[in-house]
Amino acid sequence: MSDPHPTATSPDPPELPPATLVVGDAGSEPLDVIAVGAHPDDVEIGCGATLSVLAARGARVGIVDLTDGEPTPRSSGPAERFREAERATRLLGAVHREILGFPNRRLFDDFAVRVALARVLRRHRPRVVLALGDKTPLASPDHAQAVAICEAALFYARLCKWDAVFAGLPVHVVPQFLSYFLSPAVPHVPPGHFPLVVDVAGHLERKLEAIAAYRSQFPPEKAHVFDRVRAAAAVVGAMAGCPAGELLASARVPCTADPLAALFPAPAPAPVGR
Repeated sequence: MSDPHPTATSPDPPELPPATLVVGDAGSEPLDVIAVGAHPDDVEIGCGATLSVLAARGARVGIVDLTDGEPTPRSSGPAERFREAERATRLLGAVHREILGFPNRRLFDDFAVRVALARVLRRHRPRVVLALGDKTPLASPDHAQAVAICEAALFYARLCKWDAVFAGLPVHVVPQFLSYFLSPAVPHVPPGHFPLVVDVAGHLERKLEAIAAYRSQFPPEKAHVFDRVRAAAAVVGAMAGCPAGELLASARVPCTADPLAALFPAPAPAPVGR
């Protein structure tokens, strides 16, 4: 007679597409930060300058793309997109990037993609995860799916008694979870989240270089995108009293034991990536 109450270890591991390593090899040392996007170029647009700031301060930064972003109108295919992503990764100073291989345009929040991302989190054990914070009306519905996928993967990463699904990878609790936004205007922070502005003065140009690395996505006729990114950074910076800023949202109220350091942060070092 079958067990009417199967244990949490009973489900078979889901069938996962092979991950494509684009650049870097983090090895066994944990990453400090992992930024997750639905497609290559999402993290560059949403939090690229923040990643550049973190890398310049010595943090080990990783990037995970849930899909390869293809097909798109002007790209010749995944190989071109991989080359663009590799250049953007190096520009931002990230040490590791993975593309998980789920299908662009058909990304859905399901068990397989949750597990695939949770495995990455268990393997690299980041202290901070940055992920998409909201859906994007009139743009890809993959973004809205990525919001739910990332929230679920953080939960899955910390669940015990699931060795069959996670191939014995140890559980990992991500201490801090932040959201970034793709809105061309000043984003609206979702209810239950708290705003955090990162001073990205000195790193905005590097962010723009990283976005421009995706030549297939941002040809000359899309030059207005760079103007919007620059303008949004100026407005967010003005709200926080710095020349250029990126708005993030924290799932927890930001806390500091050094109010003066939080109120008067030291300028970030120069960008390190190339």
